[in-house]
Amino acid sequence: MKVSTGASMSIDGFVSGPGETGFEHLFDWYGNGDVEVPTGHPEMTWHMTRASADRNKRWLDELGALVVGRKLFDFTNGWGGKHPMEVPTVVLTHNPPTGYEDNKWFAFETGGIEAAIARAGELAGGKGVGLNSGRIASQALDAGLVDEVWVDLVPVLLGGGTPFFDQLGTKPVLLDGPLETVQGNRVTHLRYAVRK
Repeated sequence: MKVSTGASMSIDGFVSGPGETGFEHLFDWYGNGDVEVPTGHPEMTWHMTRASADRNKRWLDELGALVVGRKLFDFTNGWGGKHPMEVPTVVLTHNPPTGYEDNKWFAFETGGIEAAIARAGELAGGKGVGLNSGRIASQALDAGLVDEVWVDLVPVLLGGGTPFFDQLGTKPVLLDGPLETVQGNRVTHLRYAVRK
């Protein structure tokens, strides 16, 4: 099972700006092309360039399950009942939300990052596991559980906010690559292997 983390990131390393801002810049590439890319939510159809759409399809073809944090789950209001990628999503949390039970789309894990990734691996059907950025990605890197890092590098400087890797340990993590470089419209898609 391959474990990867990926995010749209500003050139100065942030996945959101101060006070949860800047998303109109970070996600502009989801809507600045002429290739229609449907998601599990009909109201969330993207329009990407051919290069970005093809790269997105390759990632989705490999994806079997996600691990996200409670903050993202709450911020999106649980995506209305299922993640737009239509894969099982494990929410790592100290306190599972009320009103939700483990079901086809969501599982709630309180046992730490290793347990969350293992659970996602069971749900992934032989495919890969994707991690959201921030503390989830940092905890998994620190534990030696990440195989690849995907960056959608957006030409904007946010000047602060939430970094892609939040509270990463003090030991540097070396990456090999890029294994892939794809130029979209106002985004460069990069993929790196984590050196083990």
